[in-house]
Amino acid sequence: MGWMADETGLDKTQANYVPLTPLSGLRRAAHVFADELAVVYGRHRKSYAEHYDRCTRLASALASMGVRPGDVVATILPNIPAQVEAHFGVPACGAVLNAINTRLDLGTVAYIFDHGGAKVALVDTQFIDQAEAACARMEGKPPILIEVPDAEAGFPATGRHATYEQVLGNAPHDFGWIMPEDEWESIALNYTSGTTGRPKGVVYHHRGAYLNAMGQVISWGMVLRPRYMTIVPLFHCNGWCHAWMMPMVGGTVICCREIAAKPMFDLIADEGVTHFGGAPIVLNMLVNAPEAERREFSQRVEVFTAGAPPAPATLAKIEPMGFHVTQVYGLTEVYGPATECTWGPHLDHLEGAARASIKARQGVAMPFMEHITVMDDAMRQIPMDGQAQGQIVMRGNGVMKGYYKNPEATREAFQGGYFHTGDIAVQHPDGYIQIADRAKDIIISGGENISSVEVEGVLMGHPDVLLAAVVARPDEKWGEVPCAFVELKPGSETGEADLIAFARETLAGFKAPKSVVFGELPKTSTGKIQKFALRETAKSL
Repeated sequence: MGWMADETGLDKTQANYVPLTPLSGLRRAAHVFADELAVVYGRHRKSYAEHYDRCTRLASALASMGVRPGDVVATILPNIPAQVEAHFGVPACGAVLNAINTRLDLGTVAYIFDHGGAKVALVDTQFIDQAEAACARMEGKPPILIEVPDAEAGFPATGRHATYEQVLGNAPHDFGWIMPEDEWESIALNYTSGTTGRPKGVVYHHRGAYLNAMGQVISWGMVLRPRYMTIVPLFHCNGWCHAWMMPMVGGTVICCREIAAKPMFDLIADEGVTHFGGAPIVLNMLVNAPEAERREFSQRVEVFTAGAPPAPATLAKIEPMGFHVTQVYGLTEVYGPATECTWGPHLDHLEGAARASIKARQGVAMPFMEHITVMDDAMRQIPMDGQAQGQIVMRGNGVMKGYYKNPEATREAFQGGYFHTGDIAVQHPDGYIQIADRAKDIIISGGENISSVEVEGVLMGHPDVLLAAVVARPDEKWGEVPCAFVELKPGSETGEADLIAFARETLAGFKAPKSVVFGELPKTSTGKIQKFALRETAKSL
């Protein structure tokens, strides 16, 4: 197919074929934008030449510590320069970056260290105690810990480990980057939120990371030299690939460690932020900020939001403030955003509720995805009538390689030649996809997925609990929070505070229930708990 009659000499050579990788973007930017700002964080202001040098030193240091191509290097870091540098320095020595969620509980971090087999871990001082405790719990060989202090944020070095700056300072800067020989080589390992049992390790390749980063430039209508504020955690789908995107367009990454209204407004005003991504909770923070925390700014700020549709009331308030919001949708398995609610002149006349109802759609495939649609259980296209429901499925270069050390789960996810998202949606006549119901048992709190089944399992482990069901309760700040409904054993005296404290012993804080309602649970004739009834009750709390 598509071969000419005589293709003699028309082969792939070094001259006409190079494996796609986001590493190429920074190598180019180090020359093209050498003296322009690459990364900003308080007094840390590095040009592209300096940023490239620091990433090279990191690669050099890791290689000298015995990290070989294909090895895993973990990070437990907030959105600070070291995390941006790890996105280039780790793959530049041929290794695979495993950026770990800073909000996870001890047991899960130990599991990820073990399952991923990290050789080295870069850890912010805020999380160093937890990392040490996770290492002590491991079955395998623990990673070497490199401490990343942040004295200005109140986290000075403990003195127990080599620090990041010491490691970079001692490393040669003439290290030759190890570029992928095959674009299918792995660049990152990201663990899912673990909505069903243990988290799964999602593997990204260089090709997908490159195309996702480059494709979002188109979706975002981005011109050269954007100023991007890191609100999406860089451990979450590698910050939606945005750290890899910035060198391609000579952009500046403006690090934001504390996600709160005041620091965000300050960076928007003082650093001229033009773009950021975040869950609807972030939009709510900006909309509800007291007058004293707000700042005036003149530029239009482009926002990608995902995790749940922003409430129409939020959209109505935030757009006049100078923010232009685009809803995107994706999963860890597809490098972050994969669909966008593309806006066009034909929609410009819409206002208020009509405008918000379109903006709440998950939209259409981004340019680097081949086909995204909604199918029924027999893999047939559903009617595009905004009523019929099916599962969102995807195929294209922005889909993961698969789940690490889990061929069964990979096969299941890729049945029929598409990645199955597990998300239930309708499709409108114009092809725009809209989620009807996340796989019902999943609670999305501040952009993080929480399995109600996992929380129920923990509560059921309390000696006084007879039955527990957990559903989402709407929350102004987090979007949704877990709400537990509990039937106690006869004669038990356990209260709400006791159960929440019990849950927090095993669960990450954001997964623990925020409220507990005691009483008999509504059940079907076959004894199934009627969660739809509990959801209604939770809404009225």
